[in-house]
Formats: sequence, C-alpha cells, structure tokens
Amino acid sequence: MVNLVYNFHVMSNTEILNKLKNQIIVSVQSSYLEPLYDENVMIAMIKSVMSGGASGLRLAGERDIENARAIFPKTPIIGITKPKIIPKNFEELVYITPTMADAGAVIQAGADIVAFDGTMRKRPSGEKLSDIVDFIHKKNRLAMADISTFDEARNAVKIGCDIISTTLSGYTKESIEINAQLDKNPEEPDFRLLEVIVNDNECNVPVILEGRLWEPSQVAKAFELGAFAVVIGSAITRPHEIVKRFIKKGLKH
Repeated sequence: MVNLVYNFHVMSNTEILNKLKNQIIVSVQSSYLEPLYDENVMIAMIKSVMSGGASGLRLAGERDIENARAIFPKTPIIGITKPKIIPKNFEELVYITPTMADAGAVIQAGADIVAFDGTMRKRPSGEKLSDIVDFIHKKNRLAMADISTFDEARNAVKIGCDIISTTLSGYTKESIEINAQLDKNPEEPDFRLLEVIVNDNECNVPVILEGRLWEPSQVAKAFELGAFAVVIGSAITRPHEIVKRFIKKGLKH
C-alpha cells in the first residue's frame, strides 16, 4: 500500500445518490498480471479519470478502494471483489463480491456502494443473496445488484437492493441465451434490458447502464431511456482492449 493519509469521509446514502444521478461513473480495473495492475499505475489512472470529470468510481479490491478513498474522500465509490484471474467458464459462476465476507472487505476499505452478482444462481458460500443485501444495509451502505436479466432485476428489488445495474448482461448463460433469441448485437450495450427495467413499475430503484459502452452517443441514449447513471470501463481504462477494437474494426484482414 502506498503511503497515503487516510481521510475517510462518511456521506449519507442520499448524498451519494445525488452525486451520481445523471452522471458518468468510471470503472478503473485491471486484472492480475496485466501491466496496469501495478498499484502506482492504478492510482495514476484513478486520478486521471477524476481529473476528466468522472463523478464516481467503480473499483475492484481493497487496495484500490483504500487508495481512492484516501485521495478522493468525497467521491462515491462502488466497490467489488473478484478473482485475480477470471475463470474461463465465468458465464457459469458467481464471482463478483460473492460472499458477505467480500462485502465486508470492500466496506472496510471505504466503499459507499457494494456491488455484487445479483443473479439468482447458487453462491459459492451457500449464502442467500438476501442475506448479503441485509448485511450491507446493516453496515449503512447501498446495495447494488449486477444483473443480467429482467427477472433478476425484479428479484433484486424484491429483496431490497437499492440500485440495479445491467453489468452482467451477456456475461451469464441465461442472458447469452436470451440475447441470442432477441438477435441482440453482443458488442453493444443492452439498451433493451435498461428500457424494460426502467419502465417496470415494480423496479422503482435507480437503474444504471453498464457494459459495452464505447461511444458518447451510447451514453446519451442511455440517459434518454431513463438510466440513472452510466458506468464506463474498458473504453476508458483498458488500453489493450481499445487497441484490439481499433485493429478489429480499422484494419483490413
């Protein structure tokens, strides 16, 4: 851990949501063994996106959450845990903040919002999703469900989640099958899912669009459809993915 003065600022949940409404959140993450995973590099990346106007951060792991909280005490932080190396069969697994212990770790590190796999799949710990939500609320933090389908969104709201995010659309077996049936372009954000959730009377919580956002026009469309906020990740903070995209779409093969 770098030598930073920790100045934890406790914001009310209402203040946190007000800061994020109609704003852009940037996911600053790097996988283990990737060049950007270095602690000082991640700090620089966090500072860079904040200087560009990000209103919030989505961060993975205690190290980066603690560092960001120390530098930006009044910036809303969405915290998660995930494996150092994502398994090849990731679409079958619950791996984003899968347990209460993981939720506790990111809260202790300084996260204002705890994001977690909000699907209805069995969790590796055997814990119920509702137990994790209750645990987060007891710690006076906001519970954000990363979902992949409409049914999952409804269930998340039913058990008390404060925020819904479309993060996992296209990353679970269930959503991959649904999207294929609907002939959805797998390279584009799931605007259909966003729109369905936003217009459902039972899903009366903030809905965030996350996943496969590459163009400013897509961000504008998300807000037009009623997104509470938008999370952008790879298009800003993962240079190797940006290069791959330019090669794939710009070079003749």
